[in-house]
Amino acid sequence: MCSAGPDEVDRIVAAWQRERPDLDSSPLHVLSRVSRLARHLDLARRRAFAEHRLESWEFDVLSALRRSGAPYRMTPGQLVRETLVTSGTMTNRIDRLAVQGFVERSPSPTDRRGVVVTLTREGLAVVDAALADLLAGEQALLAGLTSEEQEALGDLLRRLLTPFDELGS
Repeated sequence: MCSAGPDEVDRIVAAWQRERPDLDSSPLHVLSRVSRLARHLDLARRRAFAEHRLESWEFDVLSALRRSGAPYRMTPGQLVRETLVTSGTMTNRIDRLAVQGFVERSPSPTDRRGVVVTLTREGLAVVDAALADLLAGEQALLAGLTSEEQEALGDLLRRLLTPFDELGS
């Protein structure tokens, strides 16, 4: 049983149960809270990125390069797959990040027609600092749960999301 008292979602569900007793409103108990948490997460991410003058999309590209490991280099095609945007969008993003000095383009060592995108020292520093702030904000969002509860919640969410991920949705 939850130790916290009723929240806004409980009040919304009760109102729907009163107004539409013919419908099963039980999914709202979970999914309305997930939706509200997603909004708080979005705000925390925006704050963390804003501290480093980054947009969410900039962090996505820089973090994909950072996660690739040294020498922090990927092809534009790999970045497209990693960030789930179109190739035209990625070209524009790479251009903008290059102007800021966060990435560099260079000829591919394995494909004469190809290019690779490499994280610069400045890009590495900004993505590492933004990640540290992001994780601090995310830890604050989860502070009300024990580590065991966080692990259990992560497992439940994985089980819920896996069928969607397998469908590519």
